[in-house]
Amino acid sequence: MRVASPDDMPRSIWKGAISFGLVTIPVNLYSAVERSETLSFHLLHKKDSSRIENKRFCKEEGVEVPWGDVVKGYEYAKGEYVVVTDEDFARARVPATQTFDVRAFVPASEVEDLYFDEPYYLAPNGRAAVKAYALIRDALRDTGRLGVGTVVLRMREHLAAIEPAGNALVLSTMRFAHEIRSAKDLDLPRAGEGWSKKEMDLARQLIDTLASQWDPTQFRDTYTEVLREVIEAKVEGKHVALPGAPRRPKVASLMKALQASLKDGGARKAPAKAAARGRSAARRRAARRAA
Repeated sequence: MRVASPDDMPRSIWKGAISFGLVTIPVNLYSAVERSETLSFHLLHKKDSSRIENKRFCKEEGVEVPWGDVVKGYEYAKGEYVVVTDEDFARARVPATQTFDVRAFVPASEVEDLYFDEPYYLAPNGRAAVKAYALIRDALRDTGRLGVGTVVLRMREHLAAIEPAGNALVLSTMRFAHEIRSAKDLDLPRAGEGWSKKEMDLARQLIDTLASQWDPTQFRDTYTEVLREVIEAKVEGKHVALPGAPRRPKVASLMKALQASLKDGGARKAPAKAAARGRSAARRRAARRAA
């Protein structure tokens, strides 16, 4: 197995180790999300396109406040605040141990996708870490389990999980249980009720007509693409005709909607391609749950 030279690798955002039992695997952490594709905008004065500045303004005194006089406060009641100092924040911070401590290896099928937040790639740090890295990656794949534990990133402790994704180990930060809202207060239909067998048969047929292997390149961010076209055209002094919103035909009933969709399904079906190598971790988790 080849370890890339430092010149070949992107810059890591964290250097540490995976730790479980007496095993320690030195790793580097890399962002798995491409930020450069995100469009960002500035606020401008409509009259002359000058940048708008945000100023710190005191509502009580009607004056601008310098940074040295700005503190952070928590609103515990309407209009009532308690000041939280740098010392208070320091007490809540967890010492940076530079270690992802695995506390449990849990079945991946038991962890709902809504717990997962931000994904990162892990790579072995040095040749001595390669064998242990490959071993834990392949063992997790063979057992269908995730390594769940805690890691300190940017001076805050995060719940996180590691799992294989192709040749890589992916560390995903997770939401704590108290951060997840329960669906119990929603008015939801009970499983297995509210539809007829004929409707279910048609729904399954419709799903079959759109069945395909997971290929993320089939899906595009059309909103960003159109915005980029508009921006590039305006820079060049051109005009771009925006695409109109597609009109959906009105259908009187669920049964008719299913039947009409089946007739139209063959024409709209995405081409089935070979299974993509980079099948996402979320898709694998969903597939295991459905098995």
